[in-house]
Amino acid sequence: MHQYSIDGKIYTEDDQGLQAALGRVHHTKIRPLCLCVRPGAPMYVSKVSGHFQIKRMPESGAEHSADCDSYEPPAELSGLGEVMGHAIKEDTEEGKTMLKLDFALNKIAGRAPPAPSDSEPGSVKADSSKLTIRSLLHFLWDASHLTHWNPGMGGKRSWATVHKYLTRAAQGKFTKGLHLPTTLYVPEPFYVDRKDEITQRRKAFIAAAEQSDRPGQKLFIVIGEVKEVTAARYGKKMVLKQVPDFFFMISEDLNKKLKVFKDEVSLWNAFPEIHLVTIATFSVDRTGVAQIEEMALMVMTEQWIPFTNVDEKNLIESLIGSQRRFVKGLRYNLAASKPLASVILSDTQGKHTAMYLVPSNASEDYMMALNDLTDKSDLEHVRWIAGDIMPAIPPAAAPSRAA
Repeated sequence: MHQYSIDGKIYTEDDQGLQAALGRVHHTKIRPLCLCVRPGAPMYVSKVSGHFQIKRMPESGAEHSADCDSYEPPAELSGLGEVMGHAIKEDTEEGKTMLKLDFALNKIAGRAPPAPSDSEPGSVKADSSKLTIRSLLHFLWDASHLTHWNPGMGGKRSWATVHKYLTRAAQGKFTKGLHLPTTLYVPEPFYVDRKDEITQRRKAFIAAAEQSDRPGQKLFIVIGEVKEVTAARYGKKMVLKQVPDFFFMISEDLNKKLKVFKDEVSLWNAFPEIHLVTIATFSVDRTGVAQIEEMALMVMTEQWIPFTNVDEKNLIESLIGSQRRFVKGLRYNLAASKPLASVILSDTQGKHTAMYLVPSNASEDYMMALNDLTDKSDLEHVRWIAGDIMPAIPPAAAPSRAA
């Protein structure tokens, strides 16, 4: 159980006096200390819906113990380092995170939505000042700790888990003057006997946003698991597993641009056990039909951990099967031509270990950037060249414990 030191007194996370103690130090210079390490890692206090929460200080995740909920690998090992402080800004005084997005949340007549880039899958552009639609999905997956794995999670991840932590992660995130939960639709788990009440909650969510004073036609963000994409009279129709009665229409024009996701679709076709997750902006017309405006796709293992190719899938499954603790690195806006740590093993002796999957045709610039990244990092590292046999994975220091 987590312990915190607040103004010299120690509290557990379920201590009845914790809320009062947090209220006393809220908006003061006193920092709660997370006692996962000694003498403690500084935290800050935010207030959400009348409830005080202890949150990690910006860019301090690596200061926490690996089995602490606040632990994060160094941001520079993934695409997060490029956008943190630019597209993502944390306000510790107000307890808010401000997000700058490069895609619209309203539809103005005569203005065409941006299209996915042919050169970089996922609508990625070389701009660290704004999040693409794919990098927003990466951010929320990271913020939900769905990129984290420890042996205690085995058999416990379902869409209900994903829904719970995604919606929780959206709290306190703001963009374009909006609180993200007012425009983010994460379908709740579907149960036949609750179909009517689930449908009513979805309609109420859409109606509330439509009544806001946002200019133009309101756009929503949906994150869900793709069940199928079928032919429609005009274009395509996407069905999400959790929303079998609410279709998302894809125009012919947008469908042609979705060729940038051919790798994701290829993996989804090859492995029946994996998940294909979409993030998309959509509008709802006067008839109640949803129309996709912009979208991205990401494939996940059976445990909802993102991966990009077969080697990475095999690595993740090997680590899970070996009862390891690790964090999956995500690209955000980082170009595929730049290296990042595929996974960070957080259970190795002494320093943690970053594992890099290196393309067999990696350019000289790529290798120079990788050498620079590993030379500057305090972590140990292992490289796996595509096409070679998987290298020996450093052993765990001790039996892994659930976080």
